[in-house]
Amino acid sequence: MRRPGRLIAELVTVVVAAVVAFPLYWMVLTALKPADEVISADPRPWTLAPTLDSFTRALTVQSFGRYFLNSLVVALVVVVLSLLMSFLAATALTRFRFRGRTTMLIMLLVVQMVPVEALTVPLFFMMRSVGDAVPLFGLNHLGSLVLVHLAFSMPFAIWMLRGFVAAVPVELEEAATLDGASRFRFVWQVLFPLVAPGLVATSVLAFIHAWNDFLFAKTFIISAAENQTLPLALQVFVKPDQNDWGAIMAGSTLMTIPVLVFFVLVQRRLVSGLAGAVKG
Repeated sequence: MRRPGRLIAELVTVVVAAVVAFPLYWMVLTALKPADEVISADPRPWTLAPTLDSFTRALTVQSFGRYFLNSLVVALVVVVLSLLMSFLAATALTRFRFRGRTTMLIMLLVVQMVPVEALTVPLFFMMRSVGDAVPLFGLNHLGSLVLVHLAFSMPFAIWMLRGFVAAVPVELEEAATLDGASRFRFVWQVLFPLVAPGLVATSVLAFIHAWNDFLFAKTFIISAAENQTLPLALQVFVKPDQNDWGAIMAGSTLMTIPVLVFFVLVQRRLVSGLAGAVKG
């Protein structure tokens, strides 16, 4: 027989899960509803005539495939670069003692406290100046989005990975050194696999942040339509007279699929990674 406390905890978990899942359910349901049901004054949590018309309108947006590819490129590049640099930075902050180390750790926390909106305008002018020297990372280029997302994803990733690196015993490094392994070999062949769960957890967060971004894409990609990302494509269905909510929800559903696929592929390591982050 289940204890009352455990039963209450399970019921609360089910309720919280239902509350979290309901917006996703409503998004998919709206995407499958006919146009008359979408704009109905009496919305219902079901539909008797599901249709794919909204998905058809979303997929027929001009250069939809190009927008999808741009978002995928930005997200994957951000994930790879942020994991690589964050891992090296976390290793340096954990294994080495140098002047300013504590200050740097504090600054990592301070950076995360600054609202993104407050930095948008300064970042716009900075990207414009960077573009004068290196056009690839200037305005209207995907490189500007990569740089900005790296700047916002790396502080959290460094702080999170620092706990995983610190959890690896120093004696393990000493044993590897006695066996003739260099510091480079220890980092990539011993330390890197041990902190893999943390890398997976941070990769998911970095991917979601870069994939769902609208603010920076709208700010930095001004006139280059070929470099726009998928969130910007949804603006096509925002009209002055009446929004095409069916197409907007269909596009949002299509945007959710890559995130779900990425999550399913790494879910086992993600759970252990988040548990290790809390423990560290």
